[in-house]
Amino acid sequence: MRARRAGSEGQASVEFALLLPVAVLFVLAVVQVGVVVHERVMLTHAAREGARVAAVGGSDAEVRAATVRASGLDPDRLRVVVARRDGRVEVAISYSAVTDVALVGRLVGDPRLDARAVMRRE
Repeated sequence: MRARRAGSEGQASVEFALLLPVAVLFVLAVVQVGVVVHERVMLTHAAREGARVAAVGGSDAEVRAATVRASGLDPDRLRVVVARRDGRVEVAISYSAVTDVALVGRLVGDPRLDARAVMRRE
C-alpha cells in the first residue's frame, strides 16, 4: 500500500466538489443545445410543409395552420409570412425559442430561430 502524504486527505473530495458544478452546467448546456437544434429542424420541416400548401393554392390561413401543425411548436411564439411572386411561393417562419433547461437560460437567453422555404406554384 502507498503511504499518504500529510495533508492530502480529502483532496479528491475537494476536487470533486469544485468540478461537479462545472460538469453539471456543461451537461445542461449540451441538453439545451439539443433542444434548440430539434426546434430548428422542426421549423425547417414546418416551412417546407407551409410552402407545399401554398404551392397548391392554399390561402394564407391554411398555410399558417399547416405550418403550426407541422412544427409542433407553441403557435403563440411562431410568426409565419407567406409571399407569392413570379410563380413562386415563399414561406418564412420566425420562432422565439425558450431556453427551458435550468441555469442555461439565464446564461444564454432565448434564441430566435428562422426558417424559409421556396417552391414553384402548381
